[in-house]
Amino acid sequence: MEPLLSGVAMVQLNNTVAEVTQRIIERSSSLRADYLRQVAEDHSNRPERGKLSCGNLAHGFAACGEEDKNSLRLMEASNIAIVTSYNDMLSAHQPYAEYPDMIKQAMREIGCTAQVAGGVPAMCDGVTQGQDGMELSLLSRDLIAQCTAMSLSHQMFDGVLALGICDKIVPGLLMGVLSFGYLPALFVPAGPMESGLPNKEKQRIRQLFAEGKIGREELLQAESDSYHSAGTCTFYGTANSNQVVLEAMGLQLPGSSFVNPSNPLRDKLTVETCHQMARITALGNDYRPVGEIVDERTMVNATIALLASGGSTNHTMHLVAIARAAGIILNWDDISELSAAVPLLAKVYPNGHADVNHFHAAGGTSCMFRQLLAGGFMHADAKTSWGTDFGDFTQQAFLDNDKVVWRESPEIPLDLEVLTTVDNAFSTEGGLRLLKGNLGRGVIKVSAVAAEHRIVEAPAVVIEAQDDLAALFESGQLNRDCVVVVRFQGPKALGMPELHKLTPMLGILQDKGYKVALVTDGRMSGASGKVPAAIHLVPEAANGGLLAKVIDGDVIRVNAVTGELQFIGEINELEARAASPQPDAGQRGCGREYFAVNRDNISNAEQGASFLFGGV
Repeated sequence: MEPLLSGVAMVQLNNTVAEVTQRIIERSSSLRADYLRQVAEDHSNRPERGKLSCGNLAHGFAACGEEDKNSLRLMEASNIAIVTSYNDMLSAHQPYAEYPDMIKQAMREIGCTAQVAGGVPAMCDGVTQGQDGMELSLLSRDLIAQCTAMSLSHQMFDGVLALGICDKIVPGLLMGVLSFGYLPALFVPAGPMESGLPNKEKQRIRQLFAEGKIGREELLQAESDSYHSAGTCTFYGTANSNQVVLEAMGLQLPGSSFVNPSNPLRDKLTVETCHQMARITALGNDYRPVGEIVDERTMVNATIALLASGGSTNHTMHLVAIARAAGIILNWDDISELSAAVPLLAKVYPNGHADVNHFHAAGGTSCMFRQLLAGGFMHADAKTSWGTDFGDFTQQAFLDNDKVVWRESPEIPLDLEVLTTVDNAFSTEGGLRLLKGNLGRGVIKVSAVAAEHRIVEAPAVVIEAQDDLAALFESGQLNRDCVVVVRFQGPKALGMPELHKLTPMLGILQDKGYKVALVTDGRMSGASGKVPAAIHLVPEAANGGLLAKVIDGDVIRVNAVTGELQFIGEINELEARAASPQPDAGQRGCGREYFAVNRDNISNAEQGASFLFGGV
């Protein structure tokens, strides 16, 4: 069904948004032009099915049914690639089991075909949290991009439907798809699980366990009550940030991200996505190649949606890498400058008590985009894979007599404690800030940090593995103001694991009244909470960073108000010290030995932590 015309009047673009966008355009001009030339060349030189040898084509459709074979022989109908991250261990991806058959049937209904072009790995940070496998998590993103490119390399296809939701999977899929930028692309979500145990209660029980006040059985029951069915986890971490970002980029149907797997609308939206894909291939008159959709305006819209919703810090790396895949140079200064100008409109756990189901019920992405567009914070004229342009992404899907219909989202959110207006924002700025100082550059998420905890100046407690904190905590040595430094956790050292095992202990110390902060070259991700955490520090300890020279007792200032990260003392003295050697860990076991080449060639966090793009 064709979308309605947008109900948001064109308004003047915010000055900061306009200036940052123009700066990105100018900085990227040469690289972007080269990328678009490659896209055009690839499109011209692709082996059209009609020009494939009979042997090539026969191999390509040998396993198809007769109906699909006949369609592929005609050469006049589109054949769509399905690239899937399905596995049945992960709740978010388990619903994808039935999607290929559903997609194939939807395409047949309009005289087209679809084939599973390939699968990509899909690992869960929630399962590997604190385990050796977590050290492969970030590295998996670029591997997924490579697997996606491999899946499309048969060049039998006229478009791509990408099945992915969680952490590194969506960025990796998108990076891989952008290497085939002449193809149109849409992402197909599967939706979040329905609300279970409230996230605030889950956090309380985790903290009680860390204090030794309850046992493992009670903790496991609480976790099971939180993560209880098929679907994405309901807190606002990287997985659900991915969904907001995809909609902001116009690569997923508006308002489709947070429809539960059990909702009848879910399957209808999947069918609608298939039909839209057929409309935008090069075989029709509305060709929309993904390499043209993802431009500088699109990347700014994605960044603003992330900031306004209080999204995942992981995207300070993912957005940089995605942009680079499209020939665009986005950096942390851009993100920080936009964050200072963009209002925070959502309070979803860990930034509030609500989960993504509550956010969706309050108006969701479509209503939030309406507010941002009306305030001049997003590019209404950005290209999209659905609708006329991004101005149409203020609409929501509903079922009417078993058909998908589109209606304008509410002008005012339906629950102002979860989703608010630009005029009454939760904060006048977004949730992410850039930290700079003599220790380097890093990122901090402040949307869940209370104002009184945003400045910490205290002696350092230095550890080189997150497991080392527990003994210090249990012995009472941390019952004081302190800045916990966890180093040698960066991309080159360990592949940059998340450090959430630290969160309950640091939270307890903060609740006792101590001034506490975390400084690390590792990650905390979208679940970063109430404790100020200076993360993604560059240069990392394993690559010449001064963090390798910090010792216990050094005074460190983390000031999230002014954006300051400082060693307090004589910097010459710090620089003259010998660096601590990197611990001999994280190199073997759990498959990590196979990824040494990835760690050796990876760029730093500010450059996207990518071994595909070693720098920009």
